Amino acid sequence: MSEQVDPSEPRILVRTDGGLGRLTLNRPRAINALDLDMIRDLSGALDAWEHDSDVEIVVLDGAGERGMCAGGDVRDLYDQIVAGDSEATGGFFRAEYALDARIAEYPKPVVALADGITMGGGIGLAGHAAIRIVTERSKLAMPETRIGFTPDVGGTWLLAHAPGRLGEYLALTGATMDAADAVYAGLADHLVPSESLDALRDAFATRADPSSPTELVLLFDETPAPSGLAAARAWIDDAFSADTVAGIVDRLRARPEAEASATAHVLGELSPTSLAVTLAAVRRARALPGLRAALAQEYGLVLWFATSQPDLVEGIRAQVVDKDRAPRWRPATIADVAPDAAASALSYVPPIPLWE
Repeated sequence: MSEQVDPSEPRILVRTDGGLGRLTLNRPRAINALDLDMIRDLSGALDAWEHDSDVEIVVLDGAGERGMCAGGDVRDLYDQIVAGDSEATGGFFRAEYALDARIAEYPKPVVALADGITMGGGIGLAGHAAIRIVTERSKLAMPETRIGFTPDVGGTWLLAHAPGRLGEYLALTGATMDAADAVYAGLADHLVPSESLDALRDAFATRADPSSPTELVLLFDETPAPSGLAAARAWIDDAFSADTVAGIVDRLRARPEAEASATAHVLGELSPTSLAVTLAAVRRARALPGLRAALAQEYGLVLWFATSQPDLVEGIRAQVVDKDRAPRWRPATIADVAPDAAASALSYVPPIPLWE
């Protein structure tokens, strides 16, 4: 991912206005993809504002018109894995997950404006905020299986608590949600038109009555259109309740809906190992006690992929490096995945714990 960067321009804009602390991801040419320095800057600002009585609300948004955050910088991840630098890989994920947990647990309201593309690591920032706002331009997804990976940044926790079997569907396919879908699936709270975001930020800063953040948002929010995910629940719940990925595909192929057969085709193009592990991870996350436990599980999974599985490097190569969109997965088919692959991944113990 090449990017012309002005070294004098910070990648995180940290500002205060009245009672508002505003954190803006400022890498618009890369749709604000996260690197380690950005994560550290965000964490540092939250640390500084926690005991600052002048800051009452924190707003997290992204620069540019394309999106809040397209995710982590997977090209950096590719370079680390190819170089065998597992220490750098682990360090990035530890810092990122600590930030995600910090946002979820922050003692002051964090408002995330998930305007435009908000995927992967962007969900880690926005999905755990106290108030999660989407717009008519929002496109949310956890598309990790597209690169031979698995949903992380607390994504398995969020998806595990979506209605019915939407969590399995969204995790395995990496399908994109619009605003209505995101609200229905529980990854967003309010729809605010993009043209109203500046006025909303101004209201947060001036603390006009009514004064609570949620009450202010309600002055601007609109009722989403009917969710396509809600309309598709019958075939999604039926197919994605199967015990295995192979069983899910069989049920999809047996359904009369065109969307179901198209979904079976999508799954057939993705990393079989990634699908098996992701299915198990989302289902196990349902029984975990909280976000931190899910992040700890995900940390083990991502290092298992990064240190022992060829599909992650191959997926990034095909999608980002060579861009031939023709990954060669190993193993190549769902039938060839070892029966204990998911159990092996979930039992992996990282050399450095997530929470030190």
